[in-house]
Amino acid sequence: MNTPKKFNLAESARNYHADSRPGKLEVLPTKPCFSQQDLTLAYSPGVAVPCLDIQADPAKAALYTGRGNLVAVISNGTAVLGLGNIGPLAGKPVMEGKALLFKAFADVDVFDIELNAPTPDEVVAAVKALEPTFGAVNLEDIKAPDCFEIEERLKKEMNIPVFHDDQHGTAVITGAALLNAAELTGRKIPEMKVVVSGAGAVACARFYRSLGIRRENIFMFDSKGLVHAGRTDLHPSKQQFAQEKTCSFAEALTGADLFLGLSRKGVLTQELVKLMAPSPIIFACANPDPEITYEDAKAARPDCIMGSGRSDWSNQINNVSCFPFLFRAALDVGATQINEEMKIAAAKALAALAKEPVPASVVQAYGGKEFAFGNDYVIPK
Repeated sequence: MNTPKKFNLAESARNYHADSRPGKLEVLPTKPCFSQQDLTLAYSPGVAVPCLDIQADPAKAALYTGRGNLVAVISNGTAVLGLGNIGPLAGKPVMEGKALLFKAFADVDVFDIELNAPTPDEVVAAVKALEPTFGAVNLEDIKAPDCFEIEERLKKEMNIPVFHDDQHGTAVITGAALLNAAELTGRKIPEMKVVVSGAGAVACARFYRSLGIRRENIFMFDSKGLVHAGRTDLHPSKQQFAQEKTCSFAEALTGADLFLGLSRKGVLTQELVKLMAPSPIIFACANPDPEITYEDAKAARPDCIMGSGRSDWSNQINNVSCFPFLFRAALDVGATQINEEMKIAAAKALAALAKEPVPASVVQAYGGKEFAFGNDYVIPK
């Protein structure tokens, strides 16, 4: 009897990246280059014509070059997935993977750029200098709080969309799930109490405010405890969520409607889940191991709505449902930024999509599993 070979993730991942042509990207020409005339048009002397046209009217760059469909995926490798500060070179497979997703899902071309630039000033200077090349910038895997400063500065100083997906992509996806979970549990969003673990979730908290949650109902915890007015160590990005009085994590979770975790494994225990309000909403997004497992959350509170970054559990919070399409839309309309209104529209569209019948192709892709709107399907696959 032949025993099926057990799937070896490490071996398979190495083979996937190394087989045939190393890496996940290549550059292909879009115009013919076979004759003397082709070469005359592609390069000298013919190329001078569009160059001078663009000099006279910069908007024509979108007509004569690939810039209008080209995104830079940029990282300095200081916060790569759940691996931490592994450096820009070691982070390159992730950035190539991001480029693959852009192309596969939204036909957006990408150059991945890994910067040896550990400080915000260095990142800002390098990215600003690249503006003539790209139609938009996707910042990726940059540690907090540097990521907040870098994005804010670049948004002010560049005339193309700059979007830090780790912040805003997660905000949009969890925001969509929040809208549907609130509907399923009969909650009024302005009345919801939210506990956030991990100050890297500042963008999510901001987005929840845009969806209607009151600032005073958001309790944010970092490695030093509750973000509150008595602390003198708060980065400006956290100060906006400072509570007037301090409390413990357990006290904050008592009666809480929603837990959002972007922190570390084991932060949310079964005992803490039991303190939450009826039908609690749990988004445990720590990667690769969430703050609580799906099994433990359901065992503690069978009525909970649980989401995580895991594809093998219900309600996967996966940014690929957001970022390719936000960029696709922004590029198509020549947007100069991705603003709050665009993110809200994306979240509402995703929330609505979860209520639509799931196509047979999606069911087949997930091994024949059926999906229907409900507690275990608040985010579309």
